[in-house]
Amino acid sequence: MGIATSNQPFKQRVKEAESDQFMRDAVAKAQDAQFVKRTASRRELGHWNEWRDLAEQIRQHVLKYLPDYLEEFAGNVERQGGHVFFAQTEDEAHQFIKELAIAKKAKRIVKSKSMVTTEIDLDKTLLSIPGVNLLESDLAEFILQEDNWEEPAHIVFPTLGMNRDQIQKEFQKLGYDGDNDPQHEARFVRGYLRKYFMSADFGITGCNFAIADNGMINLDTNEGNADLTMAIPKTQVVVMGMERIVPSMKEAEVLDNMLARSAVGQKLTTYCTFTGKQKAGEVDGPEDFWVVIVDDGRSKALGTEFEPILQCIRCGACMNVCPVYRQIGGKAYGSIYPGPLGEVLSPILGGYEQFQELPYACSLCAACSETCPVKIPLQHLIREHRIIEMDDKHMDHSMTNLILKMVGVGTGSPALFDSALEMAHSGTKLFTDGGPNAVEPMYDGGKIDYVPKAAPKLIHGWIDTRDVPRPPKAKNNFRHWYKHHQPVEPAPIVKKEGGQADE
Repeated sequence: MGIATSNQPFKQRVKEAESDQFMRDAVAKAQDAQFVKRTASRRELGHWNEWRDLAEQIRQHVLKYLPDYLEEFAGNVERQGGHVFFAQTEDEAHQFIKELAIAKKAKRIVKSKSMVTTEIDLDKTLLSIPGVNLLESDLAEFILQEDNWEEPAHIVFPTLGMNRDQIQKEFQKLGYDGDNDPQHEARFVRGYLRKYFMSADFGITGCNFAIADNGMINLDTNEGNADLTMAIPKTQVVVMGMERIVPSMKEAEVLDNMLARSAVGQKLTTYCTFTGKQKAGEVDGPEDFWVVIVDDGRSKALGTEFEPILQCIRCGACMNVCPVYRQIGGKAYGSIYPGPLGEVLSPILGGYEQFQELPYACSLCAACSETCPVKIPLQHLIREHRIIEMDDKHMDHSMTNLILKMVGVGTGSPALFDSALEMAHSGTKLFTDGGPNAVEPMYDGGKIDYVPKAAPKLIHGWIDTRDVPRPPKAKNNFRHWYKHHQPVEPAPIVKKEGGQADE
């Protein structure tokens, strides 16, 4: 799949998302539910903002000394008998893993959920090997695989927007003959996956955090599928972004805590696992252990204003509070990284030409920055992308760009600005309910049914989801009042006998 999930234009994706009412309702319900769970779990921990400060310091410290920690981690993996491969590009990463699978004569590959493997399009590469079968073992990712490799809608809840009937139909292809009860569906797929696990000879996982001082891998899951992926196959490959590293177990404990509470509103995920190569005397675990550390454009952010995005621990909390994500869901972004995270990260990894619209899928409300457990200033980074696109790359050649230039000319000229004030009341009549201070939507669904075709596209984009407040007539506005207002002279003070003053 790669980082890009669609070839359709951004506006077309948004239009399709807006028409999917079930998906929008599901996203809204999930956001509301996660808000309650997230808030409760954070309050239970206590001193949440102090924890955020600590998590931010850990992530910033790692990025400052990233080469040193990567070298320390690689050395410790190799001392325990494992192997490390550094991949600068996605091609290097998936080609190396493909060659390793061929060398190991892998036939049944099992994967646990991993965003970075999707980013480098690993599934497609491995399935090109003759005779190889591959299974995504995470329940949501497995459903997407069965649904013709449908793109994920969320980094934590990939099938957000799918209903139980759709899932039932996918499982019926595998022989399921039950109803659409989620428990019955889950029980069926558990048995189906377990058979595959027991015969898998090649396992692939992601990595939440790599521990530099002992060479171990930390994985957080709620299904246990990653544990089986690591325990049964003789060969295991861990694929990780180069920034997903911590100095020691102590820092991993802090970030695991922040991740679980921010992602799913739990004290800790059901399975919090630390693993590596099988040790002497153990009966499970990989005999051949590999870690593939992926750059794929991340180093372009180091030392720049975008470096803070590498602090991300992939909790998805920014998506769970984003008002734009609430309206359009994850697929409209056209990236495996949707929401505020994707708006910052996608242009870095995939380039501005491919993802130039994403920084504008944002109201700059800063809710994402406020909830981020590692304090990434997301709205500032999104705005920085806009500045680069407009000022440095001059990428906007649309009517909107022309309109804004005209606005600049108008507001820069006193005569033109005064004329605009004179016409503001009558000019906005078409776009408001007529009240002098209207700010609440006054139309069905909060939308105005009719807008003249001659109106600029910028106006359409604004009033599609909100009402326009109508300014007062020119003779009643503040400037007019201020120009004609005369200060009231205070009455003279007359002193009485005895020194008292009277007005």
